[in-house]
Amino acid sequence: METENGFRKMRRNRQQLSEAACEEILKRNTAGTLAVSGDMGYPYAVPLSYVYEAGKLYFHCAKSGHKLDAIRCCDKVSFCVIDQDQVVAKEYTTYYRSVILFGRARILEEEEKIRSAIRKLADRYAPQESPAHRDAVIEDALFRLCVVEVTIEQISGKEARELSQ
Repeated sequence: METENGFRKMRRNRQQLSEAACEEILKRNTAGTLAVSGDMGYPYAVPLSYVYEAGKLYFHCAKSGHKLDAIRCCDKVSFCVIDQDQVVAKEYTTYYRSVILFGRARILEEEEKIRSAIRKLADRYAPQESPAHRDAVIEDALFRLCVVEVTIEQISGKEARELSQ
């Protein structure tokens, strides 16, 4: 098993996307699947909305639950975004493009960092709203939400050969 910084290298590296292409996929999409080490050693994967900026993912959630308990026990996480999944029935295949990353999750505690992350999410998901309205919604929700920051340690992407030709 060849590794890069302790992480496995991609087996089919001719289909590997550049880091810049991976970042574009993260910026373009709005949902992915977070995987954590869950109860009794079982993996726990949950779809969620996120925003990506400068090597970090941000998402919000309730202040308690399975994913937060898991993150408190082990901050190592994985996150996957599927950018394209086109079934090509005649060829018994799919034309796909996806990104997977590994990183460390941190539950934000500092009010300004929480506010900044929520603002990033609000700007991403409600760009048509006025800044004043967004700020009012943020203030109303600020102390009801938990915000998690994932610092990316390894990122890779892969696409079907047919998409890279």
